[in-house]
Amino acid sequence: MPELAEVEAYRRLTEGVVGRRVGQVVAPDAWYLKRGLTAAAVRRALRGRTLTGTRRLGKLLLVDTDGGPVLGLRFGMSGKLVIDGKAGIDDYVFASNRAVPAWDRFTLRFEGGGDLRMRDSRRLGGVELDPDEARLGPDALAVGLAALRVALAGSQAPLKARLMDQSRLAGVGNLAADELLWRAALDPVRPASSLSPAELRRLHRHLGSTLADLLTRGGSHTGELMAERRPGGVCPRDGEPLRRATVGGRTTWWCPRHQT
Repeated sequence: MPELAEVEAYRRLTEGVVGRRVGQVVAPDAWYLKRGLTAAAVRRALRGRTLTGTRRLGKLLLVDTDGGPVLGLRFGMSGKLVIDGKAGIDDYVFASNRAVPAWDRFTLRFEGGGDLRMRDSRRLGGVELDPDEARLGPDALAVGLAALRVALAGSQAPLKARLMDQSRLAGVGNLAADELLWRAALDPVRPASSLSPAELRRLHRHLGSTLADLLTRGGSHTGELMAERRPGGVCPRDGEPLRRATVGGRTTWWCPRHQT
């Protein structure tokens, strides 16, 4: 499933189309256009525009245009970005890796050839124009210690749920959260505001290093804990049977021995 590491890979892939001009916009799936956007409106807004830059905020990919709107791409649980026939990530664990034309929900075709496609088997992603970036918290890959402290302060919500609250901290998904908390030796169900200053510093240190490591490895599904997130799984660090629960609406795995 696309999390920060995957979307950052997509951002880097999208740099290859910066400078190209949009010749045609194909938007066959009305459901995939968000915030009242229609196929006719997105065609008017983007056709003839040149892509000038690409950015990422959390799990949101942003593509800037020359004098036009910002194109926002959200990938949901199974969305993929395909540029000139090349997929940014082609080994999803929890979604199909097949190239089915009916799953192409949105396409920019460029003058002179080539295209950018949003391929999504489950239709849980989406496309919007000028997304409200202020609704998202600081980016998890670059957040400072003080900003992380603010994101967790005063909350009795489970630590993992608060870390995945995109309005507080943008970019931490389910798999990355489990990996991060496992590495930081923190219990995902304890209250977010219960961390001591030393634990907060440890969390911050592991937040940056874990996300950077997952990005280098190729995605959130490449973490050390990943293979053991299953019934009968044991902690890769100490061999303790993992505990499973639903935290923040997401299936969560952790080691009851060293995560406290």
